[in-house]
Amino acid sequence: MSEKTEDTGSGRQSRGAAASVQSVDRAVSVLEILARHTDAGVTEIAEELGVHKSTAFRLLGVLEARGLVSQEQDRGKYYLGPGVLRLAGAAASRLDISQEGAPVCRELAEEAGETANIAVLDDDAAVNIMQARGSSSVTAQNWLGRRTPLHATSSGKALLAHQPKSVQESVLARKLPRLTDHTVVSPAELRVELRSVARNGFASARDELEIGLHAVAAPVRAHDGKVIGAISVSGPSYRLEEERLHEVAKRTVAAAQDLSRRMGYAY
Repeated sequence: MSEKTEDTGSGRQSRGAAASVQSVDRAVSVLEILARHTDAGVTEIAEELGVHKSTAFRLLGVLEARGLVSQEQDRGKYYLGPGVLRLAGAAASRLDISQEGAPVCRELAEEAGETANIAVLDDDAAVNIMQARGSSSVTAQNWLGRRTPLHATSSGKALLAHQPKSVQESVLARKLPRLTDHTVVSPAELRVELRSVARNGFASARDELEIGLHAVAAPVRAHDGKVIGAISVSGPSYRLEEERLHEVAKRTVAAAQDLSRRMGYAY
């Protein structure tokens, strides 16, 4: 008799634990829904979760009590509350782009078969802080720690395109060195290109830093949307011809979005 009672109690505990895990999962899903839609009503949230409105309402009540969601009094819709900012700030302070970017950089290099780098802005240059080599880049140049010019590299242009206008104009006002015959040094041409980079989501450089070197880069964002770095793929022009360069650009953009999510940015 005692064994049966023990089994029944164990079963209840197991079901209770499963229900608790499900509630936590649903609560997290509510936060993700509000992050995607900015705000949403109980009916919308219930539909996305696939639960009854009463269940969604209970979840929202718990989250609201913890300050993780707030409700608009006039429309009755819910949105992310100040508690989320507190948690995000605590998490963001521990995130490091080089640490979070290491697996992303390695995976991108493996997929592209070329050298992948992560760069950050340092005054008037892009500094490479992470590098991984793909299968085709056995004899590739080591870019780690190297400062490269903003106007002549894909990473530099990806970073510069998302800086305030005052920063852009400060860089463009300087005498820009012509490193090859393909280096763009005209401020007017660079302004047009930077607008295109911001619009398209990636930058490219073809024979601009070195003859025979092509590269593409995409911006990496922090939790607040600010661009804090750029991830790039570079390789010889004979391997990164126009068609393949566009294909690699898509992979690079996807890697940048993955790293941005790791840094707390919600797409």
